[in-house]
Amino acid sequence: MALRMAQPWPHPKTRVFWFRRAVPKDLRDLVGKREELFSLETKDPAEARVRYAKRSAEVEARWANLRGGARTLTEREAHALATSAHEQWLYLHHDDPSFQVGWHTDLYPTLWTAVPLPETEAQPGVTGTVPITNLFYRSMRHRCFAEADRILARNGLVVDEWSRTKLARAVGVALQRASLTLGRAAQGEIGLDDSPAHDSTREADGHVGAAAPSIPTPSRALTQRGGPKPLSLTGLFDAWWQEAKGAGRKPSTHESYDKTVRYLIAFLKHDDATQVTAEDIVAFKDYRLATPSKRTGKVPSAKTVKDSDLAALKTLFGWAVINRKLPANPASGLTIKIGKRQRVRAKGFVEVEVHAILSAALHYVAGEHENPRTAAAKRWLPWLCAFSGARVGEMGQLRRQDLRREGDLWIINITPEAGTVKTDEARDVVLHQQLVELGFPSFVAASAEGPLFLTPGKGGDVLGPLAGLLNRMREFVRPIVPDPNVQPNHGWRHLFTTICEEAEINPRVYNAIMGHAGRTVAESYGDVTLKAKAIAICKLPSFDLDKLRAITGRG
Repeated sequence: MALRMAQPWPHPKTRVFWFRRAVPKDLRDLVGKREELFSLETKDPAEARVRYAKRSAEVEARWANLRGGARTLTEREAHALATSAHEQWLYLHHDDPSFQVGWHTDLYPTLWTAVPLPETEAQPGVTGTVPITNLFYRSMRHRCFAEADRILARNGLVVDEWSRTKLARAVGVALQRASLTLGRAAQGEIGLDDSPAHDSTREADGHVGAAAPSIPTPSRALTQRGGPKPLSLTGLFDAWWQEAKGAGRKPSTHESYDKTVRYLIAFLKHDDATQVTAEDIVAFKDYRLATPSKRTGKVPSAKTVKDSDLAALKTLFGWAVINRKLPANPASGLTIKIGKRQRVRAKGFVEVEVHAILSAALHYVAGEHENPRTAAAKRWLPWLCAFSGARVGEMGQLRRQDLRREGDLWIINITPEAGTVKTDEARDVVLHQQLVELGFPSFVAASAEGPLFLTPGKGGDVLGPLAGLLNRMREFVRPIVPDPNVQPNHGWRHLFTTICEEAEINPRVYNAIMGHAGRTVAESYGDVTLKAKAIAICKLPSFDLDKLRAITGRG
């Protein structure tokens, strides 16, 4: 039976009072233990009861945050949480303020923007060189993120990467403010207040008791202040998504819109939706059209900025206006005129590209440390997409239970239950005979339960690992087909359409196989049967394996 400790517990040997509380069953996996246990560092019963009450409130707040799941921090919340870093820094250097050498106040203004100075690597007989400022910047940034992670852990907060960065920057502000105060104290200009209590500011071996009890959780940080709450861009996005998710918007839309909001906040250098003007949006549009991506090094196309960034902002601000959160939509009416793009080749793979990809997949050998599921994806996904026209993501999320046999047919069930499907509708795809001969059903039968080509993340998340798998498939195909005018993961759908046209398959049938919506209202009546799909798949020619083996020099 779990113990319920409502009062401080005196250690039988030392008589020092301890905090003990059983962790609720639903939180034990998240907390990582069955009991919260740490010293209250006093033998005084009265003082122990006071400290127990404070620690108990902190534990309850942390558990509440864990139950709330992942969330986004506003800047106000980040600064409220970072106050503990300010108090702790003052406490650590309270007695000898001039000995504070871990934070360089003169470097802080460029902490997040400075470009590292050139470094040289060590060579045999020659020592390398690293400018001291590079080391200082790295140390300061590491301190900010490490402290941010400790604050999140103490409060039981699970946040996205952008919120973690916000908190790290807020920690930087707190440390800079504290260091400037210490600098003045070291010169004798001011005296440091002795109020920071030992038990409320220092790190106590990672115990919950290390958190400063005066620091409220983010929800309390806002509700305890009077006056109307400002509308942050992140808060606006979260509120919109709660409604949009219920209306069936895709996770991919969330990812795209979230990225746009983060770009906008970084550009504006603030998170206040009420301060965004039409001129700001125009400037942001021009900035996006001229700024290379840090990941790819390429400037986004006008179509990307129009269809992703501007579309997202129009939707979010339009929703805010409809819901009486803002008086006007600053993105309204703004667009980019896009000329018709020149087409220099077909959108689908050509024969030589198809043969090269399928040959590489057929003979793929997993890397020494490669995840077996990723290796299986490189072996099978190109073939599955070639014979179905399915989106790579739809095939990439297949589970063992999504393949079944009915009579002589092997059937794949593409379903949103496995992850995500663009149309939100499940569909059956008949397996081509060459896939059966190559051993795909045997591969599935030998696989473990669950996804065939990816490893679910924490809490069974599939969408995150699926995004990573799609990137790895692009990286697998791109060296084989370096032409930038064809998309590595989307070329199969264009190819499948071409093959079906050449085989004189009814467009309604092959569109149903691919998961395309009907082109007309009339096409939405009646169903394309499994029999019709099977007849269509049988018309598709097999690939010449001898020719594919010859590409890699195998016989």
